[in-house]
Amino acid sequence: MSETIFTKIINREIPADILYEDDISLAFSDINPQAPVHFLVIPKKPIATINDITEADRELVGHLYLVAAQVAREKGVAEDGYRVVMNCGEKAGQSVFHIHLHVLAGKPLGWPPYTDKMKQA
Repeated sequence: MSETIFTKIINREIPADILYEDDISLAFSDINPQAPVHFLVIPKKPIATINDITEADRELVGHLYLVAAQVAREKGVAEDGYRVVMNCGEKAGQSVFHIHLHVLAGKPLGWPPYTDKMKQA
C-alpha cells in the first residue's frame, strides 16, 4: 500500500489535532468537518479498504470502535448520540485509502445521509 496522508499523520510528518493515541490506533479531528464534532479513528497498520481487512485484523477493527466511543464520551456527545461511518471504495466516498472511522455528532443527523450530489448520481 502506498503512503497516505494518514501515514504522514501517524509519522508526525504533518500536523493534526490528535485526540487519542495508543500503540495501534490514532484519533484526530477531521480537517474538513461535516458536523460540529467530526473526528477520525484510524489504525496505525495500513489497511486500504474494508475489503482488505483479514481475520487477523478482527481485534484491531473492534478496537477502533472502542476508541470512537471513548473519544465521543470525552467530547461530551456520547449521551446525545453520534454517527460512525466507514466508506469502502471511491464510489462510496472513500478518498483516503487507509481505513478510517468518521465519527460525527453535535447536530441532528438525518437519514438517509445523502447530499444533492449523491441524489444526482
